[in-house]
Amino acid sequence: MPDVQIHQSSLAPSILPADIPELSDDECLARLARAVETPDSARLDEVAALIGRLAVAIE
Repeated sequence: MPDVQIHQSSLAPSILPADIPELSDDECLARLARAVETPDSARLDEVAALIGRLAVAIE
C-alpha cells in the first residue's frame, strides 16, 4: 500500500476558538460569568467563544 502524503493546509481546523487565550477552566468560567452579568450584544462573540472553550474541555 503506498504512503499518502497529507498537507497541513488540508487538515480540519481546530475546534478550539482561536480568539480566546489559553485559560484554565476556572479562569474561563469566571470570564464567562463577567461577560453575561450585564446583557451586552457586543460581547456575544466572546460569550460564544468562552462557551465553546468550556465545551471542548468537557469532551
